[in-house]
This record gives sequence, structure tokens and C-alpha cells, in this order.
Amino acid sequence: MELAADGESVVRRIGAGERGLDDGTGERARFSEPQGLALLPDGTVAVADTVNHALRRFDPATGDVTTLAGTGRQWWQGSPTEGPAREVDLSSPWDVAWFADRLWIAMAGVHQLWTYDPEAGTVRAAAGTTNEGLVDGPAEEAWFAQPSGLAATGDRLWIADAETSAVRYVERDGEGFAVRTAVGTGLFDFGHRDGAADSALLQHPLGVTALPDGSVAISDTYNHALRRYDPATGEVSTLATDLREPSGAVLADGDIVVVESARHRLTRLRLPEEAVRVEAVAHRTQRAATDIAPGTLRLDVVFQAPEGQKLDTRYGPSTRLLVSSTPPELLAGGDGAGTDLSRELVLTEGMTEGVLHVSAMAASCDDTEPNSGSAAGANEYPACHVHQQDWGVPVRITEGGADRLPLVLAGMDD
Repeated sequence: MELAADGESVVRRIGAGERGLDDGTGERARFSEPQGLALLPDGTVAVADTVNHALRRFDPATGDVTTLAGTGRQWWQGSPTEGPAREVDLSSPWDVAWFADRLWIAMAGVHQLWTYDPEAGTVRAAAGTTNEGLVDGPAEEAWFAQPSGLAATGDRLWIADAETSAVRYVERDGEGFAVRTAVGTGLFDFGHRDGAADSALLQHPLGVTALPDGSVAISDTYNHALRRYDPATGEVSTLATDLREPSGAVLADGDIVVVESARHRLTRLRLPEEAVRVEAVAHRTQRAATDIAPGTLRLDVVFQAPEGQKLDTRYGPSTRLLVSSTPPELLAGGDGAGTDLSRELVLTEGMTEGVLHVSAMAASCDDTEPNSGSAAGANEYPACHVHQQDWGVPVRITEGGADRLPLVLAGMDD
């Protein structure tokens, strides 16, 4: 949707209002849960089309929508990480920003940043290893955890790294790029605390917005607040509270317009000269480790199609499973991608603990078979649904531990 400068008057709506991956005029084009936008140097707008696993472009001059990158399929480990943009799979692109002469893509689904080069027409993985966590350093060695929001300033690309409750940035480092952390300490520390950046706390931020003075506003989603980090002073402050799950913000005529996702509205705020101080709150949480037996572990991703639906096998397997581990040496076998939702994992002898990373997807469609008993039986064009989830499962290898690990995608574990 395009709004006038007042942030309220609707200029036009782009998209047919139906889920799909179709190019064409603004009235006929279809998207699937688009999340982020970025203005490109040529005046067109890049769109992170999240559930379509695609990068789209809207041309305000013509009103047309085209696809820049992605195939519509989700990227899985082992798939190409660079190549012609329309031939390489993407995974849940959440936001986009123009920085260092290329378009950067927050690939929340695989904990990476990718880039799109419009001149070459190519995409490539630019930062992150797909491991989930907070590790700085050379871009190709860094770890992220659901990077969700991007904002560019002259020398930095700011990142809202949601699962580590962190604000991070990319900057040039010699011939390449490096990743640094401004606010945040890791996966298990979160809260609402202002002050020096090395002790300040956020909670699952989803958006960052570059401000005119070089600082950044942070959509601190689960704290229901708008925060600010000033790199000049190294301080974090609170700009506004009593927002409901703010997920992004943009500047408009000196104000900041915040997306309150839980209130389904845009809220315009005047940027105050001084931050509103709130009582500091800090939390630490630890995901309980699962005790598993050494040797072989049976992994079962439980999926039962909802009532009135069935697995969609018209175009091949309708399920996918991707397994990896931290450290990678935890698994001696069973890692990688496949189409079965169950497999045997072989644990490396001598390892005592680690994290299993499991990503599963299943596609089901309304059951249109005659006499199926479903109201959808009369639907000539069944609606299809994608079920997908990522798990990070800390495990401790011990005698007497479980030899089966069930993870529920949909339904119940029998």
C-alpha cells in the first residue's frame, strides 16, 4: 500500500489481495506475506516477499510488479548459495536495504544475509554460516539468529537480530565485510534496560530505522517500545512505550511512524529530545537440554494434515527435512537435507553435548476428492497450505537418555 505524506491517505494498493506469486500490473500481481521494502537507486521499490521466498520489484512509474530473485522454493542446505538471481532459491527474506552498491537481504529463515547485484543479476550468501547464535568477525564466519530488520547509513548496515535480542551491523573490512554487535550478548539474555550498550537489554527486536543524527531507532517488539542506540555515545535509551509489538518504523516529515503489529495500525510519534527512562528489567533464560543416549537417535518430525486436508504430492514430495548441528562434529551421520520427516541420526562417539538444528516443511491442500466428507470437496481449486518450523534443540548425551526425539510440526505424537 502506498500512502501520502500524511501517512494516512491511501494513494494506491499494490497487489490483488490474494496469496500467490504472479507478476504484472499492480492490481493483478500477487504476493505472499511481504515484509520489507527498500528504495533502489533507479527509483523502483524492492519487496521482500517472505513466504514466496522471493525478491520482487514495484515500479511506481508504471505500476508494474516483477520478480528480481528467487524461484518460489525455499532454500535448503546444500542448495546453491550464489548464481543467477531467478535460478537460486531463497529462504524467508524478511527485509531489504541498499548498502555498499548492492541490495542486502535479511534471510531470517537460514540466519544469513544475502546480497542481490542488479547489474550482474545475481544473488549470493554474503554473511552468516546458517548456525544460530551471536558470533562476530569476518562476514562469512559470523552467526546470526533470525536477522529480521535492516537499515543502511553511510558506512554501516544495521541489523535487528531478533533471537539474540541484539542490534548488529555490517561494515567494510579491507576488501570484504565484517559483522559487529552494538547491543546484545546472546540467545538467552533479554529485557528492558537503558544505559551503556554493553549492559543494555532488548527483547526480540524486529526492526531498525536510521535517524538523521546517525543513531538508529529500534522496534523493540516484545518490550512494546521504541528504543534508540547512539553510536556516538554508546548509549541505549527509550523513545516511547505503550506500543503493541512494534515491528518496524519509517521517518515522515520529521516524525517517526511506527508499525504496531498487534494493534494493526500505524502510529505517528514526534521524536523527543530526551529519552523516556523506564525501570530496568533483566532476564536470563536457558533452554532445557534433552538427555539422549549415545549412538543412534531416531528423529521423528510429527505431521498430520489438518482435518479436510491431505499432503500435496502433485509435483513430487510434499515434505522436506533439514538437519545440522552445533558443533558440526556432533553428528557423524544423518545431517543434511531430505524428503522424509523421520531419519536416524548418528552421534559422534565422545561428544557430550551440543545443539541439533532441525528445519521441517510440509505442504497440504484441501481435500477435493468426491465423498471426502469435507466441505472442500466441492472446491475445484483447492487452497494449499505450507507448514514449516525451525527448532534448536540443546542435547546432552548420557547413558540412559532417550533414543527418540519427536518434534511436532502439526497434529499429535502417537
